Parts: sequence; C-alpha cells; structure tokens
Amino acid sequence: MARRRTRKQKLPQEPVEVMIESLSPEGRGVAHIDDKAIFISGALPGEKVTFIYTSSRKSHAEGKIEEVLEASPDRVEPKCEHYAICGGCSLQHLSSDAQIKYKQQSMLDSLKHIGNVEPQEVFDAMTGDMWGYRRKARLGVKYVFKKGKVLVGFRERHGGFLAEMDSCEVLHEAVGKKLHLFQEMIYEMDSRDSTPQIEVAVGDELKEGEHGSNIALIVRHLKDLSAKDAEMWINFGKEHNFQVYLQPKGPTTVHRIYPESTETQGADLFYEHPEFDTKVHFGPQDFFQVNTSINRQMVPRAVELLQLTGKERVLDLFCGLGNFTLPIARNAEHVTGVEGDLVMVNRAKQTAKANGVENTDYFACNLMDTEAALRVQPWLKKEYDCILLDPPRSGAKEIIELFKKLKAKRIVYVSCHPATLARDAGELVNTHGYKLVGAGVMDMFPQTAHVESIAVFEK
Repeated sequence: MARRRTRKQKLPQEPVEVMIESLSPEGRGVAHIDDKAIFISGALPGEKVTFIYTSSRKSHAEGKIEEVLEASPDRVEPKCEHYAICGGCSLQHLSSDAQIKYKQQSMLDSLKHIGNVEPQEVFDAMTGDMWGYRRKARLGVKYVFKKGKVLVGFRERHGGFLAEMDSCEVLHEAVGKKLHLFQEMIYEMDSRDSTPQIEVAVGDELKEGEHGSNIALIVRHLKDLSAKDAEMWINFGKEHNFQVYLQPKGPTTVHRIYPESTETQGADLFYEHPEFDTKVHFGPQDFFQVNTSINRQMVPRAVELLQLTGKERVLDLFCGLGNFTLPIARNAEHVTGVEGDLVMVNRAKQTAKANGVENTDYFACNLMDTEAALRVQPWLKKEYDCILLDPPRSGAKEIIELFKKLKAKRIVYVSCHPATLARDAGELVNTHGYKLVGAGVMDMFPQTAHVESIAVFEK
C-alpha cells in the first residue's frame, strides 16, 4: 500500500510578536503560541520580540529573531561581526555573568528533574578566557563559484551552508584572525573545489628559546594535490609557523608535509600542568581539552575533590592521554587508566614514562560495551579507593552498573552533558548508595550553550 504523503505545513511569512519565557538547553528563547513551544534563536528570557518562523512540526516550531521590542538587562552587543549568521556560537548576545547562571541552573535542573538528586553544595563556577580560547576545531571549506571566493569557517546558524566570515573571535587568534588568509590562498589553488575541511589543533605556547610550531593544520583533500598546491601549503606553514598535515582519505592517511620529519611527527604539540610538573605530547588528531585556562583549573580541582593522601589506588576511566592520570599519580599510590582508543592508550603510556611517572598502568577497553563484556576486564577484578571518570556526551551508564564491586569511597565525575550526568548521578545515588556531595559548572565553551560540569560523590 502506498504511503500517504505528509503535507508541508505552510509557515507564516510575517513577523510574529511573543514574550520569551525561558532559555532552552541549546540556548534558544522559548515562547508558546496556542500551547505550542517555539524555539527562537537570539532571544532571551523576559524579552518581547518579533520573530520569523523557520520550521514547524506537530510538537514544536523554530524561528529566528526579527526585532527586540523590549530587551533583557542581560542582553549585550555580540563581539563578533559574523555572529548573526555563524552557527559556531549561540550566546554572544548574553552577558558573561548571565551565561554562567544559565549553565549552572541548567545543570541543577537536570540533576533534579532527570536524576532526582540535588547536590549538598553548589560549587562556584570555573571561568577563564572568554575569547580566543578554542584550541581545537574543524573548519569547513567551500569554493562558491557564484561569489568568486572560498569560504572557511563554521556553518550558518540557519541552514547547512558555510557562513561567510573572515575571522572568528573564539578560535585561538593565530588561526581565528587569519581565516581571510586561508580563503585567499585556497582560492589560488588547483584544488580549491576539492578541499572540504581543515582541522586545527593548538598546543601550549613555546617558551623563550624553544623552536618549532604549536599549531597544526590537517588539510582534507578529495583529489591528489598538484605539486603547486603542496608547495603553497608548505609555504603557508613556513610563513605563519603552522605544522601542515594532509589527509587524502580516511584518518589513517594523515601525514605531515611541513616541517619535514619522521622521528617527531605527531608529537610536537603539547600541553602542561605546571602545578603537577607534567607535560603531555599529543598528535593533531588526538582528543584534548580545548580551553587551556579551564583545564588548568579543572584538573587541580578534581585532584582536590578526590581527597588524596598518597595511599589511594585510583581508577581513571575514559583517561585519554592521561590529562587527569598523571596529576593524580603525583598524589596517589597507584592509578589505573582505562581508555577505548588504543592509540591514545599507547600515547598515555609513553607520556607517563616521559614524565617519570611509574605508578600507573593502562588498559584499552570500550567502556560503552555490554555489562557481560566489561565484567571480564582484568582491571575490574581489583578494588579502588577512588574513581575519576570523564565520559563523552553519552555518559557512563554501562560501567556505572559495575561500580558496586569496585567499592570506591569517592567518585569525581567530569561531565560534558548535564542530562547524562543527571541520569548517572541518579543511578549512583538512588541505586548504589552514594551521596552527591557537590557539583558545579566549568565554562569550557564560553559564548555557547555547552555545559561542562564536575560533581563529587561519596559513599
């Protein structure tokens, strides 16, 4: 039987006036018309605005702000001239203080309504650099024949096209202030219509007397580069002090063309935790925390919340390169790091050795696997005094189900998504007998609605 076609709902073309009631988890203003929720980009609670519909479904509709008739006292002028079109940020129109309050409340609401838990203490928010903080990003590249130019940047706020922009205020300034130079150079290349993306990774600044580059570019190209194009990328790297990598196909094809080296390839980037005398080398494809000023607050805070005396055995789940593992190891008897990416596990082992840390061991394991698969892991046959976990957005539901046998007295949970933190917190408190001692947000991604937080649980 043929399926009945769904008619597209005709959207009103004229601006509609509404009062904004709240902010959504994505940072959009929420209003209601005939009991239907409308999510409006650029609007703030308490404002009277007019908006234009951009889409409408049975459950809700979406729109973009047309005019602010009565502004919120928290409204500020966005710093970036491309903010109205670029989808990279969503909260530049909200004051810094109000952004923090919104994120803290978002975390607390999620804990209460999803996890049915409340922290005994709400920690002061961690804040840092508001601009130029972002040290890892994936930039889209598009040659637009009709405009006679190449676009480099993030996608538009509404729609799937790349935004027309020549700078970015949240990217590290060595890249964010030079988008127009990328555009001009790529336009002159033979491959201008077959270069879809540039990945950026920025390490710590080099100290006086040190030589090299702390910035790497991975250039994705869909066709083989001509000799001229390869030389242009090499010269661009020389002029702006960038490492330049090419990626002709999948992730395993990434290779460096500037500077030429085989011994140090992929290990020239690094970040440090001076407080713990640790230095972590990483490759341009590796995951690392994008905001250095927050990371240097977050790690000491996590170590503090673990309440280490030097005698504890600690389990570090989703350990990555050892961002938390090494600092914890400086203050504990032994740390076991577990990570799903074998490449990062091997890098973590090398990093521990390079830092003279001998009281750690590491295991490669998919922590999102089934309970039955996880139960046989050798590191799960031990007991630990403390656990630190820093899972992805999907949270740590699978492994938390096995925490009962580990008998840890204290758990520190670093979260990048309040809903999954709340779900997992509810499990720890309501099923496993922990209490939520405290929680607070960390402003890892200022100017966006992204909520990063840290919570501590005690048996």
